[in-house]
Amino acid sequence: MDPAFLVIQGLNGLASASSLFLIASGLTLVFGVTRIVNFAHGSLTMLGAYAAALLAPLAMASLGKPLGFWTAIAVAAIAVGLLGVLIEIVLLRRIYRAPELFQLLATFALVLIIQDLVILTIGPQDVLGPRAPGLTGFVEIFGRRFPLYELFLIAVGPIVLGLLWLLLTRTRFGILVRAATQDREMVGALGVDQARLFTGTLFLGAFLAGLGGALQIPRAPANTEMDLALIAEAFVVTVIGGMGSVTGAFLAAILIGVLQAYGILIFPEITLVVVFLLMAIVLVVRPYGLLGKPEPIGAGPGAAFALTLRPWTGVENALAILGILALAAAPLLLDAYGVTVATEAVILALVAFSLHLIIGVGGLVSFGHAAWFGLGAYGAALAVKSLSIPMEAALALAPLVAGLGAALFGAFVVRLSGIYLAMLTLAVAQILYAVAFQWVEVTGGDNGIVGVWPADWASGRIVYFYLVLALAGAAILALRRIMYAPFGYALRAARDSALRAEAIGIAVRRTRWLAFALSGAAAGLAGGLWTFLKGAIDPTVLSIPVSVDALAMLLLGGAQTVIGPIVGAGLLHMMEDQTMPLTDYWRLVLGLVLLAIVLLAPRGVVGAIEALREARRDETRAAKGAPP
Repeated sequence: MDPAFLVIQGLNGLASASSLFLIASGLTLVFGVTRIVNFAHGSLTMLGAYAAALLAPLAMASLGKPLGFWTAIAVAAIAVGLLGVLIEIVLLRRIYRAPELFQLLATFALVLIIQDLVILTIGPQDVLGPRAPGLTGFVEIFGRRFPLYELFLIAVGPIVLGLLWLLLTRTRFGILVRAATQDREMVGALGVDQARLFTGTLFLGAFLAGLGGALQIPRAPANTEMDLALIAEAFVVTVIGGMGSVTGAFLAAILIGVLQAYGILIFPEITLVVVFLLMAIVLVVRPYGLLGKPEPIGAGPGAAFALTLRPWTGVENALAILGILALAAAPLLLDAYGVTVATEAVILALVAFSLHLIIGVGGLVSFGHAAWFGLGAYGAALAVKSLSIPMEAALALAPLVAGLGAALFGAFVVRLSGIYLAMLTLAVAQILYAVAFQWVEVTGGDNGIVGVWPADWASGRIVYFYLVLALAGAAILALRRIMYAPFGYALRAARDSALRAEAIGIAVRRTRWLAFALSGAAAGLAGGLWTFLKGAIDPTVLSIPVSVDALAMLLLGGAQTVIGPIVGAGLLHMMEDQTMPLTDYWRLVLGLVLLAIVLLAPRGVVGAIEALREARRDETRAAKGAPP
């Protein structure tokens, strides 16, 4: 291969790395100080690109080309920084102490809201920005042309790193930022105004995100799809480098940029996989990233997800029986479309309940539960299409494939804790998504696998509904039995205090690993049932929104209750089914609903009902003079 071409390819990788570092540096600063997992960071980058693309032509017309262009870049970055301050004051300040899942859900809600607001105000079309004045030419390197603007971007990364180093080491604000990254509680105990520190950090992080987006406009148009793509790569850089380490983010960005540049030449079939595969390898070898620090021992999901098990009362048992009878009678009362929606809701209830086992009972924060749902779905589809086995065997194979996959990856996942564990589960889901998308010969790529229908005896909507109800119901009852069994109590002990659980003889890692495998198998069964319901499958079953939906169902119903995930699945799915046909801006509506869950009903619907019952019971006891 031509050496000159390899040099140019390496320079392209460095230019991409520099751009990625700008975005990831803001994300890692925000996490280091606030411990907020800001999923909306990619949306801020997108807004920076849109603002620069719209402002640059106007500024260039009034101020002249060079001054107008760079003024527009600066104004766009500052405007996004101020928006970050607004988000911090209105939303993030309320969830600093919340578990990671609340933070993820709230910031993902912002992604949905911002995306629809951009479409509503600007439109769905791409917005092209002008080229950078004075940097539109090229230079010759070993006889090959290389754009000047790419050289400029290569220089921007180290310059920003140097400025951040000066800020963090030579200013009082920077010293406080570093101190908060090491020990946020101690900074507060010393009398530092944490609210002001957090607001300043959010401005800086959002400013860097906006700057990174604004500097993209001479290279690519601003579009509404760039937010999730950018945040996925920014998360990878931040996690590989070590959450909170700016220098680590810089090293990780270079590593990823160069790997992508040369990886596409060597392994073009796995270009989407390689980044997340690298993250998974780094977390397995060095669980806290290249330059990251270990999280405090016992970091977990917090009290909001601590499921408390107690025997059900007679009323609760009666309500559960009535619910099952109502579901059994549903096909007799609904039309064909209603039966399909009800079938989907039952399948999604199994997904949410399987996630509940590892989060509510086990304290394992997972951002990638779609991995096992999708693995079961593809396992069933490939079994039918490639191996020509019947539906019954394919449905048995789906949880087996997903369970084995969860057991394989779970052996590495359960070694981690907190946000690093969550990020590794996200990496696993993204790896499987990339494999499904790029392994066209087997999975069909983005076209998916079609023509996967139930057996003749189960082809009717009503019959298939009862099949789903029987299998999903049996799986949910089995998981509930596990929660109340000694294994479930051992899992709760490991969640509440891993050190104490080890001290009394509980094999914490093995217990968590088994729970992870069981949860994956149940989600895989749901994936197999989903495949035969739809008759086709594609990579979207492995995507980030599917994992977020599972989390939303869990939180909507109530993570502190046994029945909450099932109720949440039904409510969220019915809401999506009713909202999406009524408006083109269903993401906006769903985002507002998710924000309402986080801010107004953190215990979920079932949790709120139980809280009211507890309050009334305490009032009754107090009136009788009994202790609460």
